[in-house]
Amino acid sequence: MPTAETLIAFFGVAVLLGLSPGPDNVFVLLQSAQRGWRAGMAVVAGLCAGLVVHTAAVALGLAAVFASSPTAFAVLKWCGAAYLAYLAWQAWRAPVTLGHAPAQQQPLQGRALWRMTGRGMLMSLTNPKLLIFFLAFLPQFADPQRGSLALQTMVLGCVFMLATFLVFGSIACFSSVFGALLQRSVRAQRWLNRFTSLVFFGLAARLALVQR
Repeated sequence: MPTAETLIAFFGVAVLLGLSPGPDNVFVLLQSAQRGWRAGMAVVAGLCAGLVVHTAAVALGLAAVFASSPTAFAVLKWCGAAYLAYLAWQAWRAPVTLGHAPAQQQPLQGRALWRMTGRGMLMSLTNPKLLIFFLAFLPQFADPQRGSLALQTMVLGCVFMLATFLVFGSIACFSSVFGALLQRSVRAQRWLNRFTSLVFFGLAARLALVQR
């Protein structure tokens, strides 16, 4: 098991990484602003579920096999870019409505929340750079002299997920406050939808151009 000092240092680095601008926290911010904090937290749960898969892949050695396969990398990259482009198209076509009730007072429920969770998980799983990042990042905090590297990797992955949940959850709650104000203006909603669409198109293009 990693030492307490290692875990604390790792948690601090993970928090800083979560605060750094990136496609995941931007995704959480925009979805929370558009649909309320519950939708944002559902996306966060999906992103964390994706991190479980990435961590397991690193612990089991599957990430190394993936990283050595240009074909696997390209397939996952294009799937991720296509999914982001799909989200961009949906955001561009999203309807706007004038309402006086804050978004968080009209929460998504049931299947809608599960769809948001699925979106978050799919976005995480179709990001090949995240898997390769985990492959390079997690082992730096594992010590072969302290037992199983696979177990240490899983522990580190759990700590990373905790940091991600706290940071992204805060972003979801914070951005939903501004999203509630947008529900009062059709023009503001329309601009937010257009901005969201452009962001997703930009992320799709960026992912499509990523090289191993």
